[in-house]
Amino acid sequence: MKPWTALIVDDEALARSNLQLAMAEHAGWACAAVCASAAEARVVLAQRPVDLVLLDIQMPRQNGLSFASELCRMPQPPLIVFVTAHDEHALAAFDVFALDYLLKPFDDQRFAQTLQRAEQLLTLKQRDNYAAAVDGFLHEQHSLQAGQALPMLPSLTVRSVGLVERIALADIDWVLAAGNYVELHIGSRTVLHRSTLAALEARLPPTQFMRVHRTAMVRRDQAAALAVTGDSSYQLSLRSGAQVPVSERYVRSVRALFDEPSRQ
Repeated sequence: MKPWTALIVDDEALARSNLQLAMAEHAGWACAAVCASAAEARVVLAQRPVDLVLLDIQMPRQNGLSFASELCRMPQPPLIVFVTAHDEHALAAFDVFALDYLLKPFDDQRFAQTLQRAEQLLTLKQRDNYAAAVDGFLHEQHSLQAGQALPMLPSLTVRSVGLVERIALADIDWVLAAGNYVELHIGSRTVLHRSTLAALEARLPPTQFMRVHRTAMVRRDQAAALAVTGDSSYQLSLRSGAQVPVSERYVRSVRALFDEPSRQ
């Protein structure tokens, strides 16, 4: 089988060398070229397509985010893995949009995991879905750079076993924290998504979702009934049939849901 091809784009010579050496350890991959700038990479891509671009974010003249916008508009966009030393907020955004990234400095195990995930996406022909997720991430980053408020998500992008799935917010009944992941409860289906509940809450429209417990959020129109289950403990029944815990901190807001005119 022909190896997958990757393009390395980083303005630091040592970083380029490290990525090239790391890729040489993986027989299923070939390094198509090593570039020090977006301009060099543009020339390479005009001559040959690649499957994956390992793209540094902080580069002079044209940064990685700007160049990624160009890549997403290609007829057959490559997968993009951002190589970054970005702050915690940016890393949380990568997870929310189900994107892969390499945080400098990375180890061999993390690099191998990145290539394995890329192989899954390529094998299952998920380039377009992944490019759409990158585009959503870039839109958010551009808004932040322009000093605008964090835009609310129109949908969620979730990746599992090589598949990239776009889930409409209207389909999500409630969300439960699970460590560095959240469980998205969609009818009878539960989907695991790599994001903290706090990071996700900042991006979900407050007119549609509300926090009811330190571990749970619900879609407002799912609330069916609120019951007292003990001393300062409550339980919210959803229209889907799910039972969600409600803490004392949020019970007043939950009760207010049942006083809204649309429910009378």
